[in-house]
Amino acid sequence: MQAPPATRPQLALVIRLGAIAGLATMSALIKLASQHGIHLFEIMFWRQFLTLPLIVGYLLATTGNLKSLATQRPGTQVMRGIYGTVGMVLNFGAVILLPLAEATTINFTVPIWAVLLSILLLKEKVGVWRWSAVLLGFAGILVIAQPGGGHFPLYGALVALGGAFMIALISIQVADLNRTDKPLTIVFYFACVTTPITALALPFVMTAHDSTGWLLLLGIGLSGAIGQLLLTAALRFGKVASVIVMDYSGLFWATLYGWWLFDMLPPPSTWLGAPLIVIAGLVIAWREHRLTRPTERDIARAEGT
Repeated sequence: MQAPPATRPQLALVIRLGAIAGLATMSALIKLASQHGIHLFEIMFWRQFLTLPLIVGYLLATTGNLKSLATQRPGTQVMRGIYGTVGMVLNFGAVILLPLAEATTINFTVPIWAVLLSILLLKEKVGVWRWSAVLLGFAGILVIAQPGGGHFPLYGALVALGGAFMIALISIQVADLNRTDKPLTIVFYFACVTTPITALALPFVMTAHDSTGWLLLLGIGLSGAIGQLLLTAALRFGKVASVIVMDYSGLFWATLYGWWLFDMLPPPSTWLGAPLIVIAGLVIAWREHRLTRPTERDIARAEGT
């Protein structure tokens, strides 16, 4: 068994930001593909299937072999794939059912779930600073969503909320898998599990596509694979309850893509709540840095050994 990777919170936060940019691009393409007449399950199939040749080709070009794809925990990889399939149905469905900004906003409940799951499953200690930051972020979400105002379709909102819970649960799984397996291995086996599952639906939902349709599916596969790799790598260097807060940056991308591709902008409440969410992310990033920085006592102890 390989040694657990060293915690590098700042690097983890930067990687997570890149992951969210890639996944936000994938979400915009998913919505375009759905409007182009491509079924959800076919989108899921191509998203996962295209990941396999990308990873294999990359490894053959860089290392000349596929030894690094070996896993020490095949059973856990299968469970991650099953949970991931459920999560993809919910999260892709939310993007299709809701405007991008709304789907992204509800997805911001992920840190709330992540903190609770981190305590219950990983026995992590979450102090007052991170709790306060999470609550501040939740307050921002309430300002944006305006519960009871009828801004969100109920069915789509419930689908998005379920997707957020699955992301938090999967993040716990990935953090655990990162103790023994590399990010490429985790993403590879995720695709290995989900591709045959989604392929079962193809005879019922697959249709002929024009060049635009194939380009959309190719873009979904590429942006999704890159985003997934970065997502997994972030959890290799940082704690779930900390790095997942960087998902708030998805609001910027959702707003940009919503305006550019769908001629839709978030309501004024979004601009009021977004600063609260950004501040919450900055507070957690600062606190994580403080917690992992060695103290004078730690340095003196290390020099004396």
